Amino acid sequence: MTNTEQRPPASGPDRPIALITGVGRSIGIGAGIARRLAATGWDVAFTYWTPYDRRMEWGAEPGAAASIEKELAEAGARTAAIEADLTDPDAPTRIFDEAEQRLGGQVTALVLSHAESVDSGLLDTTVEAFDRHFAVNSRASWLLIREYGLRFRGAPGTTKDTTPGTATGRIVALTSDHTVGNLPYGASKGALDRITLAAAHELAHLGVTANVVNPGPVDTGWMNDELRETLVRGTPLGRLGTPLDTAHLVGFLCSPEGQWVNGQLLKSNGGAAS
Repeated sequence: MTNTEQRPPASGPDRPIALITGVGRSIGIGAGIARRLAATGWDVAFTYWTPYDRRMEWGAEPGAAASIEKELAEAGARTAAIEADLTDPDAPTRIFDEAEQRLGGQVTALVLSHAESVDSGLLDTTVEAFDRHFAVNSRASWLLIREYGLRFRGAPGTTKDTTPGTATGRIVALTSDHTVGNLPYGASKGALDRITLAAAHELAHLGVTANVVNPGPVDTGWMNDELRETLVRGTPLGRLGTPLDTAHLVGFLCSPEGQWVNGQLLKSNGGAAS
Protein backbone atom coordinates (compact mmCIF):
# COMPACT_ATOMS: atom_id res chain seq x y z
CA MET A 1 0.00 0.00 0.00
CA THR A 2 1.08 3.55 -0.56
CA ASN A 3 -0.37 6.79 0.71
CA THR A 4 -1.89 7.42 -2.72
CA GLU A 5 -3.87 4.19 -2.70
CA GLN A 6 -7.58 4.19 -1.97
CA ARG A 7 -8.89 3.03 1.38
CA PRO A 8 -10.21 -0.53 1.65
CA PRO A 9 -13.85 -0.84 0.59
CA ALA A 10 -16.52 -0.45 3.25
CA SER A 11 -17.91 -3.88 2.40
CA GLY A 12 -17.46 -6.69 -0.07
CA PRO A 13 -14.83 -9.33 -0.91
CA ASP A 14 -11.96 -6.89 -1.56
CA ARG A 15 -11.35 -5.90 2.05
CA PRO A 16 -7.98 -7.06 3.44
CA ILE A 17 -8.01 -9.72 6.14
CA ALA A 18 -6.71 -9.28 9.67
CA LEU A 19 -6.13 -12.20 12.02
CA ILE A 20 -6.32 -11.19 15.69
CA THR A 21 -5.56 -13.63 18.50
CA GLY A 22 -6.95 -13.46 22.01
CA VAL A 23 -10.43 -12.07 21.35
CA GLY A 24 -12.30 -13.94 24.05
CA ARG A 25 -14.16 -11.18 25.88
CA SER A 26 -16.17 -8.25 24.60
CA ILE A 27 -14.40 -5.81 26.97
CA GLY A 28 -10.90 -7.05 26.09
CA ILE A 29 -8.16 -5.30 24.14
CA GLY A 30 -8.40 -7.85 21.34
CA ALA A 31 -12.09 -7.11 20.84
CA GLY A 32 -11.37 -3.38 20.79
CA ILE A 33 -8.77 -3.89 18.06
CA ALA A 34 -11.17 -6.08 16.09
CA ARG A 35 -13.84 -3.36 16.20
CA ARG A 36 -11.38 -0.69 15.09
CA LEU A 37 -10.07 -2.70 12.14
CA ALA A 38 -13.57 -3.71 11.06
CA ALA A 39 -14.62 -0.05 11.14
CA THR A 40 -11.65 0.96 8.99
CA GLY A 41 -12.16 -1.55 6.21
CA TRP A 42 -10.82 -4.92 7.32
CA ASP A 43 -12.38 -8.36 7.39
CA VAL A 44 -11.50 -10.03 10.67
CA ALA A 45 -10.66 -13.56 11.74
CA PHE A 46 -10.07 -13.92 15.46
CA THR A 47 -9.18 -16.60 17.94
CA TYR A 48 -10.38 -17.25 21.46
CA TRP A 49 -9.97 -20.01 24.05
CA THR A 50 -12.84 -20.36 26.51
CA PRO A 51 -11.10 -22.78 28.94
CA TYR A 52 -8.53 -20.07 29.73
CA ASP A 53 -11.21 -17.54 30.68
CA ARG A 54 -13.02 -20.19 32.74
CA ARG A 55 -10.02 -20.70 35.01
CA MET A 56 -9.39 -16.99 35.44
CA GLU A 57 -10.97 -14.83 38.12
CA TRP A 58 -13.30 -13.06 35.70
CA GLY A 59 -14.68 -16.28 34.20
CA ALA A 60 -15.87 -17.01 30.68
CA GLU A 61 -18.31 -14.65 28.97
CA PRO A 62 -21.16 -16.71 27.50
CA GLY A 63 -21.73 -16.03 23.81
CA ALA A 64 -18.82 -13.59 23.54
CA ALA A 65 -17.51 -14.85 20.20
CA ALA A 66 -20.92 -14.71 18.54
CA SER A 67 -21.61 -11.26 19.99
CA ILE A 68 -18.29 -9.88 18.75
CA GLU A 69 -18.85 -11.40 15.32
CA LYS A 70 -22.24 -9.69 15.15
CA GLU A 71 -20.69 -6.31 16.00
CA LEU A 72 -18.00 -6.69 13.37
CA ALA A 73 -20.51 -7.75 10.73
CA GLU A 74 -22.58 -4.66 11.47
CA ALA A 75 -19.44 -2.63 10.64
CA GLY A 76 -19.29 -4.32 7.22
CA ALA A 77 -16.71 -7.01 8.00
CA ARG A 78 -16.80 -10.65 7.10
CA THR A 79 -15.77 -12.60 10.20
CA ALA A 80 -14.39 -15.92 11.33
CA ALA A 81 -14.29 -16.80 15.03
CA ILE A 82 -11.86 -19.66 15.63
CA GLU A 83 -11.52 -21.41 18.98
CA ALA A 84 -7.92 -22.51 19.41
CA ASP A 85 -5.68 -23.82 22.17
CA LEU A 86 -2.35 -22.07 21.59
CA THR A 87 -0.48 -24.56 23.78
CA ASP A 88 -0.91 -26.91 20.80
CA PRO A 89 2.02 -26.46 18.37
CA ASP A 90 -0.25 -27.44 15.47
CA ALA A 91 -2.80 -24.73 16.24
CA PRO A 92 -1.19 -21.88 14.21
CA THR A 93 -1.35 -23.84 10.94
CA ARG A 94 -4.96 -24.78 11.58
CA ILE A 95 -5.86 -21.18 12.46
CA PHE A 96 -4.43 -19.83 9.22
CA ASP A 97 -6.05 -22.62 7.20
CA GLU A 98 -9.45 -21.87 8.69
CA ALA A 99 -9.12 -18.09 8.40
CA GLU A 100 -8.13 -18.31 4.73
CA GLN A 101 -10.81 -20.85 3.88
CA ARG A 102 -13.65 -19.02 5.61
CA LEU A 103 -12.71 -15.51 4.46
CA GLY A 104 -11.45 -16.46 1.01
CA GLY A 105 -7.99 -14.89 0.95
CA GLN A 106 -4.64 -14.49 2.63
CA VAL A 107 -4.08 -12.77 5.95
CA THR A 108 -2.56 -9.31 5.45
CA ALA A 109 -2.30 -8.22 9.11
CA LEU A 110 -1.46 -10.46 12.06
CA VAL A 111 -2.22 -8.97 15.49
CA LEU A 112 -1.07 -10.97 18.52
CA SER A 113 -3.14 -10.02 21.55
CA HIS A 114 -3.45 -13.40 23.25
CA ALA A 115 -1.85 -14.08 26.61
CA GLU A 116 -1.41 -16.59 29.37
CA SER A 117 -1.19 -14.54 32.56
CA VAL A 118 -1.27 -16.10 36.02
CA ASP A 119 0.57 -14.11 38.71
CA SER A 120 3.54 -15.76 40.40
CA GLY A 121 7.04 -14.66 41.38
CA LEU A 122 10.57 -16.02 41.34
CA LEU A 123 10.09 -18.29 44.34
CA ASP A 124 6.61 -19.67 43.77
CA THR A 125 6.40 -20.14 39.99
CA THR A 126 6.07 -23.81 39.09
CA VAL A 127 7.81 -25.42 36.15
CA GLU A 128 4.40 -26.24 34.69
CA ALA A 129 3.26 -22.61 34.88
CA PHE A 130 6.56 -21.35 33.47
CA ASP A 131 6.35 -23.73 30.51
CA ARG A 132 2.68 -22.94 29.83
CA HIS A 133 3.38 -19.18 29.73
CA PHE A 134 6.23 -19.64 27.28
CA ALA A 135 4.20 -22.08 25.17
CA VAL A 136 1.37 -19.57 24.73
CA ASN A 137 3.08 -16.18 24.87
CA SER A 138 6.36 -17.01 23.11
CA ARG A 139 6.25 -20.29 21.19
CA ALA A 140 2.76 -19.84 19.77
CA SER A 141 3.59 -16.27 18.76
CA TRP A 142 6.72 -17.45 16.93
CA LEU A 143 4.73 -20.20 15.17
CA LEU A 144 2.00 -17.74 14.16
CA ILE A 145 4.56 -15.27 12.81
CA ARG A 146 6.37 -18.08 11.00
CA GLU A 147 3.11 -19.32 9.44
CA TYR A 148 2.31 -15.78 8.36
CA GLY A 149 5.75 -15.39 6.77
CA LEU A 150 5.46 -18.69 4.91
CA ARG A 151 2.10 -17.69 3.40
CA PHE A 152 2.27 -13.94 2.81
CA ARG A 153 2.66 -12.94 -0.83
CA GLY A 154 1.89 -9.21 -0.78
CA ALA A 155 -1.39 -7.35 -0.92
CA PRO A 156 -3.82 -8.48 -3.62
CA GLY A 157 -3.00 -6.88 -6.95
CA THR A 158 0.55 -5.89 -5.98
CA THR A 159 3.99 -7.38 -6.34
CA LYS A 160 6.97 -6.97 -4.06
CA ASP A 161 9.00 -4.95 -6.54
CA THR A 162 6.22 -2.64 -7.79
CA THR A 163 7.34 0.17 -5.50
CA PRO A 164 10.70 -0.35 -3.74
CA GLY A 165 10.41 0.13 0.00
CA THR A 166 6.63 -0.28 0.09
CA ALA A 167 5.31 -2.46 2.90
CA THR A 168 1.91 -4.11 2.53
CA GLY A 169 1.97 -6.71 5.33
CA ARG A 170 1.64 -6.01 9.04
CA ILE A 171 2.54 -7.80 12.26
CA VAL A 172 1.67 -6.16 15.59
CA ALA A 173 2.22 -7.88 18.94
CA LEU A 174 1.01 -6.70 22.33
CA THR A 175 3.49 -6.95 25.17
CA SER A 176 4.00 -6.06 28.83
CA ASP A 177 6.96 -5.17 31.05
CA HIS A 178 5.18 -6.43 34.19
CA THR A 179 7.65 -9.04 35.44
CA VAL A 180 8.05 -8.41 39.22
CA GLY A 181 5.55 -10.70 40.92
CA ASN A 182 4.48 -11.89 37.49
CA LEU A 183 7.63 -13.64 36.37
CA PRO A 184 6.51 -16.17 33.74
CA TYR A 185 4.18 -13.67 32.10
CA GLY A 186 6.70 -10.82 31.90
CA ALA A 187 9.59 -13.06 30.87
CA SER A 188 7.59 -14.78 28.12
CA LYS A 189 6.36 -11.42 26.85
CA GLY A 190 9.98 -10.26 26.72
CA ALA A 191 10.74 -13.20 24.46
CA LEU A 192 7.75 -12.23 22.32
CA ASP A 193 9.27 -8.76 21.89
CA ARG A 194 12.51 -10.18 20.51
CA ILE A 195 10.73 -12.58 18.15
CA THR A 196 8.54 -9.83 16.72
CA LEU A 197 11.37 -7.36 16.28
CA ALA A 198 13.40 -10.05 14.50
CA ALA A 199 10.48 -10.42 12.07
CA ALA A 200 10.85 -6.74 11.10
CA HIS A 201 14.21 -7.69 9.56
CA GLU A 202 13.75 -11.31 8.53
CA LEU A 203 10.43 -10.69 6.75
CA ALA A 204 11.39 -7.33 5.23
CA HIS A 205 11.92 -8.95 1.82
CA LEU A 206 8.21 -9.81 1.81
CA GLY A 207 7.18 -6.19 2.37
CA VAL A 208 6.12 -6.79 5.97
CA THR A 209 6.50 -4.47 8.96
CA ALA A 210 6.55 -5.81 12.52
CA ASN A 211 6.10 -3.80 15.69
CA VAL A 212 5.43 -4.36 19.38
CA VAL A 213 2.93 -2.29 21.39
CA ASN A 214 2.97 -2.01 25.18
CA PRO A 215 -0.51 -0.74 26.11
CA GLY A 216 0.35 -0.16 29.77
CA PRO A 217 -2.37 -0.54 32.42
CA VAL A 218 -5.70 -1.21 30.72
CA ASP A 219 -8.60 -2.14 32.96
CA THR A 220 -10.49 -4.96 31.28
CA GLY A 221 -11.99 -6.30 34.49
CA TRP A 222 -8.95 -7.84 36.13
CA MET A 223 -8.05 -4.97 38.51
CA ASN A 224 -9.27 -4.51 42.07
CA ASP A 225 -10.06 -1.05 43.44
CA GLU A 226 -6.74 -0.65 45.26
CA LEU A 227 -4.66 -1.50 42.19
CA ARG A 228 -6.82 0.70 40.00
CA GLU A 229 -6.30 3.71 42.27
CA THR A 230 -2.55 3.12 42.47
CA LEU A 231 -2.18 2.93 38.70
CA VAL A 232 -4.29 6.02 38.11
CA ARG A 233 -2.05 8.00 40.49
CA GLY A 234 1.00 6.84 38.51
CA THR A 235 -0.36 8.04 35.18
CA PRO A 236 0.14 11.73 34.28
CA LEU A 237 -3.18 11.90 32.44
CA GLY A 238 -4.99 10.66 35.53
CA ARG A 239 -6.81 7.69 34.03
CA LEU A 240 -6.27 4.12 32.93
CA GLY A 241 -5.94 3.04 29.35
CA THR A 242 -8.87 1.64 27.41
CA PRO A 243 -8.99 -1.01 24.69
CA LEU A 244 -9.82 1.77 22.24
CA ASP A 245 -6.57 3.59 23.11
CA THR A 246 -4.62 0.51 22.07
CA ALA A 247 -6.86 -0.08 19.06
CA HIS A 248 -6.20 3.40 17.68
CA LEU A 249 -2.44 2.76 17.61
CA VAL A 250 -2.79 -0.73 16.16
CA GLY A 251 -5.17 0.63 13.53
CA PHE A 252 -2.61 3.26 12.53
CA LEU A 253 0.20 0.69 12.32
CA CYS A 254 -1.97 -1.45 10.05
CA SER A 255 -2.90 1.50 7.82
CA PRO A 256 -1.00 2.71 4.73
CA GLU A 257 0.19 5.71 6.78
CA GLY A 258 1.80 3.35 9.30
CA GLN A 259 4.10 1.55 6.90
CA TRP A 260 7.24 3.54 7.80
CA VAL A 261 7.01 2.50 11.47
CA ASN A 262 8.91 -0.76 11.68
CA GLY A 263 10.92 -2.74 14.19
CA GLN A 264 9.75 -0.63 17.14
CA LEU A 265 8.58 -1.27 20.69
CA LEU A 266 5.98 1.45 21.20
CA LYS A 267 4.46 2.46 24.54
CA SER A 268 0.85 3.59 24.44
CA ASN A 269 0.36 4.05 28.16
CA GLY A 270 -0.46 7.68 28.87
CA GLY A 271 2.98 8.23 30.37
CA ALA A 272 2.57 5.62 33.11
CA ALA A 273 5.81 4.79 34.93
CA SER A 274 7.11 1.27 34.38
